[in-house]
Amino acid sequence: MTNKAFNFTASPSQPQYFLYKFPQDVDSVIIKVVSDAAYPCSVVSVQDIVCPVYDLDHNVEFNGVYQSMTKQAAITVQRKDFPGEQFFVVFVIKPEDYACGGTVPSSIHGNVNRTWNLQRTKNLQVMIEPSIKKSVYVQAMFFSFLSFLSFYLGSVVVAFVHYIRVRRKASAGRLSPDDGSGIMTSSHPITASTPEGSSYGAIDESSSIGGRQLSSPERGLPPGSDTDSSVEEDSDFDTMPEIESDKNVIRTKVFLYLSDLSRKDRRIVSKKYKIYFWNIITIAVFYALPVIQLVITYQTVVNVTGNQDICYYNFLCAHPLGVLSAFNNVLSNVGHLLLGFLFLLIVLRRNILHRRAMERKDVYTLDYGIPKHFGLFYAMGIALMMEGVLSACYHVCPNYSNFQFDTSFMYMIAGLCMLKLYQTRHPDINASAYSAYASFAVVICLAVLGVVFGKNDMWFWVIFSMIHVLASLALSTQIYYMGRFKIDGPDSDLGIFRRAAMVLYTDCIQQCSRPLYMDRMVLLIVGNLVNWSFAIFGLVYRPRDFASYILGIFICNLLLYLAFYIIMKLRSAEKLLPIPLFCIMATAVVWAAALYFFFQNLSSWEETPAESREKNRPCILLGFFDDHDVWHFLSAAALFFSFLVLLTLDDDLDMVRRDKIPVF
Repeated sequence: MTNKAFNFTASPSQPQYFLYKFPQDVDSVIIKVVSDAAYPCSVVSVQDIVCPVYDLDHNVEFNGVYQSMTKQAAITVQRKDFPGEQFFVVFVIKPEDYACGGTVPSSIHGNVNRTWNLQRTKNLQVMIEPSIKKSVYVQAMFFSFLSFLSFYLGSVVVAFVHYIRVRRKASAGRLSPDDGSGIMTSSHPITASTPEGSSYGAIDESSSIGGRQLSSPERGLPPGSDTDSSVEEDSDFDTMPEIESDKNVIRTKVFLYLSDLSRKDRRIVSKKYKIYFWNIITIAVFYALPVIQLVITYQTVVNVTGNQDICYYNFLCAHPLGVLSAFNNVLSNVGHLLLGFLFLLIVLRRNILHRRAMERKDVYTLDYGIPKHFGLFYAMGIALMMEGVLSACYHVCPNYSNFQFDTSFMYMIAGLCMLKLYQTRHPDINASAYSAYASFAVVICLAVLGVVFGKNDMWFWVIFSMIHVLASLALSTQIYYMGRFKIDGPDSDLGIFRRAAMVLYTDCIQQCSRPLYMDRMVLLIVGNLVNWSFAIFGLVYRPRDFASYILGIFICNLLLYLAFYIIMKLRSAEKLLPIPLFCIMATAVVWAAALYFFFQNLSSWEETPAESREKNRPCILLGFFDDHDVWHFLSAAALFFSFLVLLTLDDDLDMVRRDKIPVF
């Protein structure tokens, strides 16, 4: 057999096999087989030189490596696997098509069987050509690491420029903070005064309401005081103890500022968010270890049995290395690891600078800007790294049974980003780490159940859609009332109904002309419409890829909330600094490019292995990486830029007093 393509015909009664000898300068070859017709189903096998040749339907799987085939097959063969430096390529036509996704004839016996076999002939074209050389492996690894190490260089440059600017400002005299009206004022303790015309349509909180007067500047609180709210204990703001004593109070002021919600001890809040970091490390270790063990077992089974129908690779661009059958699909996940670690370093730098400022009682750090809590950012960095680890594990042997490994931490990334975005303006009512991770665990359990039962069982989709809609309504209620809505009657079960009746009366009768919180209401209406549309779509079409379906729900909700946050930020006369603006644009561009490559389906475990191979395509980058590898590269960069957006989005508020930063 030569490197030129040649054609032949095979049938169940006339299998074909050919001998191939490795040329002197070739270490590996790729066997490409194509056919114009999908059926009859066939098997392509590569066997060592032994007698007899296993060329029958019942024994072709006894020796070597093999694949089922409809229109296309590809097998990469390495010289080291054949001591004699030669092998047989065997082609067998199966007597039925069930293994390739076809139907089984209702009756195959006697003369009918002979007629059936005469009709089951297949024209095949075979090409055996050298595979890539070792130098291509080296180039691909250098490309993968250097591409993402350039992000480290860019981060160092940005940090250096920032350092120079800070030193210049320090030598020129430090700027005074912004009082929220765009006028630079001298440093002084936060007071309750709120000038007219401040952002977000705020009311004048220095006025007397209901005979209760807000604190005045003369009562001056010390800088950094944990009771630096613009509304003191004797004001119209109902503090949490008051809510506990009067269950009928379900909401407070129409317009809130950040200082109204940042009354807790900073050390307690900081410790609370550190739990996110340590919990996700624990989850990552306990989740990753059995996953790694399982995929190693999968790869071992493939190597020992030779059954290449177990794993759904893109066989036209699957480059083996060591025990791995598709090293390129594993290598392309290095970006998640490198960029996740870089994000941790960036957060660590900010954390150290913030800690030093706190230690020297810097008034800008204590009383201005968004309160800095880094636990969620650390958790996001670890989640990005673990997404790379688990995606690499999935691509060791991608199949129906382990697809959830590739998406589990994507759920957590989306959830952590939404929590961080919400925590930015609501520092006092965030979910605890335990409840948040418990929610993620429920989502992952639903994803596993969906993979098992979601294909044909209508009852599962009915239950899931109900859970989805009810969860959307419950979460909407919590967001609308900013965590202050509780269904807990004072002394008896009738309290539940009393509370519900009061809410309906307040919002549907007293406030029927206009919702109390208009902006939040618009967000929640749009959000519920999106989620209900997802629920209806799932109920009607029942998509087989349930894991991606849930991931789509998470991503759409995250994008919706991020868009709402940016719009409200601009409405509140806040600015987007150059770095977050660049990150937003980079995020949009890179995500668009990444999604283009994501939807280039190169395989599908929703179909049979033979049908999946019809989607296989050659490499497109360096002769080593395929479309899905490019998706890995771009999605890692897109997630990194997305994290930077959340990290830097409110840097413009670092010199704005907290009683001038609106809550939305």
